[in-house]
Amino acid sequence: MPEPFIIQVSEKEVKKEREKARALRQSRWWKQRLARGICYYCRRHFPPSEMSMDHVVPLIRGGKTTKGNVVTVCQECNRRKKYLLPMEWEAYVQNSLGKYETTGITEKFSSFAKRNSSKREK
Repeated sequence: MPEPFIIQVSEKEVKKEREKARALRQSRWWKQRLARGICYYCRRHFPPSEMSMDHVVPLIRGGKTTKGNVVTVCQECNRRKKYLLPMEWEAYVQNSLGKYETTGITEKFSSFAKRNSSKREK
């Protein structure tokens, strides 16, 4: 797994970004994203009630609440990703593929890993 990248973010900044996220959840843009019901990470379909907002670059790692940094995710992916950066998440997924063969996690996350590895090769 890559070395962790740590940035100092104040509680005030995190609180401000969370307030922006609450406002963004009320926007038409977000509601349309939710209605699609596709998890950004595992690409499975879910009802909107089972989806949540994830910051690709987490707030505590310096991420901002912008349309380019928030995605719809299923609860399982959101719980697993926690505060990881995209490169850390990708390494986690790659490491998990061999460990969880019998649970179906390979099937769920392999599309994310393949999608991102093909981007790197270009």
